Amino acid sequence: MPLIDPARALLLVIDIQVRLMPAITDGAGVIANTNRLVAAARLLDVPALFTEQNAGGLGPTVPDLTPGPEAVFPKMSFGAVQAPGFLDRLGGRDLVVAGCEAHICVLQTVLGLREVGQRAYVVADAVGSRRTENRDAGLARMAAHGAEIVTTEMVVFEWLGTARHPCFREAVKLIK
Repeated sequence: MPLIDPARALLLVIDIQVRLMPAITDGAGVIANTNRLVAAARLLDVPALFTEQNAGGLGPTVPDLTPGPEAVFPKMSFGAVQAPGFLDRLGGRDLVVAGCEAHICVLQTVLGLREVGQRAYVVADAVGSRRTENRDAGLARMAAHGAEIVTTEMVVFEWLGTARHPCFREAVKLIK
């Protein structure tokens, strides 16, 4: 099924960390859209997992996103799939991916996911890099390897499925 099913989805937030985000082009926009995704996931009971790359150097996840400690996966490898225990945390779910940097950790994680047969939806307006051309190249390469490129609004409305969803009005407030 090409639609993103909230019952089979997991939101994966990659390395949106305090010392990295000031260097990211439109970092505030990436954080805002990721925050919308996190809020929608909580509202619609979609689990979320946050990775932190070298937290000693890049700091924790930005406070705006407030992951619970059980939802944080520390890593040193750029691609999370290479980190011991990462795949076990996914439960075979389809991944909705946000984070940084699009051409490094997001790219290597998504390519690793695709290599093991995981479906990945990369949220274009919730991924970033220090330079726009790197972000764009990362998105193009992920798409070429079978990742679906989507937007925050696409994800939220696919998770809702219908205007009759009991959380429709609350979810729409997140993206307006």
